[in-house]
Amino acid sequence: MRESTRDVLRRAVPPAGRLVPSILLGVLAGLSSVALLASSAWLIARAAEQPPILYLSLGVVGVRAFALGRAVFRYLERLAGHDAAFRQLAEIRAGVFERMLPVAPDGLATSRRGDLLARFVGDVDELQNVSLRIVQPLVSAAIVLATAIAGLAWLAPASALAVLSCLGVGIAVAVTAQQVLAARADARLAPLRGRLQAAIVEHVQALDVLVAFDAAAASRARIRRIGAELQRATRTRAAAQGLAAAAMSAVGGVAAAASLGAAAPLLADGRISGPTFAVLCLVPLAIAEVAAAIPVAIGAVRTVRASAERVADAVPAEVPAELPQPPSGAAPEPTSSHRRRTPGLRLRSASASWPRASGAGRAGSRDLAPLDLDVAPGDRVLVEGPSGSGKTTLAHVLVRFLEYEGSYRLDDVEARDLDPRDVRRVVGLVEQRPWLFDEDLRQNLIFARDTATDAELLEVMDRVGLGSWVAERGGLDARVGERGALVSGGQAQRIALARAMLADFPVLVLDEPTASVDADRADALLADLLGAAADGRSVILISHTGAPDALVDRRIRIDGPADTVGRRE
Repeated sequence: MRESTRDVLRRAVPPAGRLVPSILLGVLAGLSSVALLASSAWLIARAAEQPPILYLSLGVVGVRAFALGRAVFRYLERLAGHDAAFRQLAEIRAGVFERMLPVAPDGLATSRRGDLLARFVGDVDELQNVSLRIVQPLVSAAIVLATAIAGLAWLAPASALAVLSCLGVGIAVAVTAQQVLAARADARLAPLRGRLQAAIVEHVQALDVLVAFDAAAASRARIRRIGAELQRATRTRAAAQGLAAAAMSAVGGVAAAASLGAAAPLLADGRISGPTFAVLCLVPLAIAEVAAAIPVAIGAVRTVRASAERVADAVPAEVPAELPQPPSGAAPEPTSSHRRRTPGLRLRSASASWPRASGAGRAGSRDLAPLDLDVAPGDRVLVEGPSGSGKTTLAHVLVRFLEYEGSYRLDDVEARDLDPRDVRRVVGLVEQRPWLFDEDLRQNLIFARDTATDAELLEVMDRVGLGSWVAERGGLDARVGERGALVSGGQAQRIALARAMLADFPVLVLDEPTASVDADRADALLADLLGAAADGRSVILISHTGAPDALVDRRIRIDGPADTVGRRE
């Protein structure tokens, strides 16, 4: 599952069809800069000799053409380069998401959401610099420098050798300075951004609890400490880049002086003209400007590599054994592939465990003890037990978020022989804390069935007991707030049930639907939920508080992972 850092970096490089045009445009922009300074130096020196104006016309045209060409080619190079890089980012981000799917949600339960978001957004965005600041500038600069040095060598080999020596020493000094001053800061930037993002997300999501326990100030102080670390690392990196840029600017002056010294004897001997001497003196300045991109590109490698490592580590190297995987061969069709045909469920000695971080927990420990469970079509079965007994683990087994030991069959087909996605088309889960998007009611419902009309959405909301509430809120355009902040716990459960009914699951698993509801209203909510979920569906109700006998057909109790088998009641 996990990609190597090298694979991530390789995927960040656009294909040749997109990368080559930006490189060629960069080469043309760089050559235009060098040629502009060369033609300007020649034109000024030649004009000082006061020849007929006809002899200067070529230089005048050259200055104008190269000045326009430098701007136009630079604009087109940025346009083509960013287009190629951004297209590649879209592919990388989609690839990361595809690698997350087989392990989500339970395989990512130990990941910090803020840090995962930083990897998915910030670190992936950093990979654009693979082409924009490394590959493209290095290749373009190398071609331009080789061409410019060759041109100097044609005019004066000694000047070309002097300029080349100055460039080599200057680039080595700039790269070494960056390595000494900013190597550690470059490697820390991406992890620090992830820590800061995680701290901010955790602070915002838990703000009510932090305020209640007078811990908000400590949480903000932690965010400030991480921000200060990130600020120091960013300043260190910027200072190193500034020093490298200053070094390359100095290299330009030294290279010009070296070229002047090498060309002076040639001018004195009459082997070169005055305008040529001016070209040899000033062109090294333009060459040094092009060469300044090389230390920046080499310095960017460290930052990009750190982000690539975090993108590669966003998904586990292998799917944990506790998570299901699609069958290796052709999966059989579930016997209940017709959406309205309700299958029977049968579990025999079924047990499961949650994925654990390396070294966490006891080896071989189970979060769900071996359990027997039969659910006939149309049954309403209550699974009850204390907190921590494995009820939610059972719910995740039923929808194939977790792998299981023992047997779990849908009609006559073993669930592990089916693609987990096929099982989830038959068995739907309404979670204890359903996720509601910060959108209106319509958007929170319609993704369950994107062809549903407003009339169908209002009808299903009425079936779950929220018809009048929707009308009071102004219809389907009413917003629910971030994670359902503008609705109560019971309303959130009803909205989630409406979503499941729109998806038309033959089997529904309700995990602690009354956990966020007052005790005196719990039975009424259960009656409404189970009544709405009727119509031939099987319902597995999971609750640690139980339910009235009139609402369920059978009960099964789970006392904890120490049990050897679930006891029927």
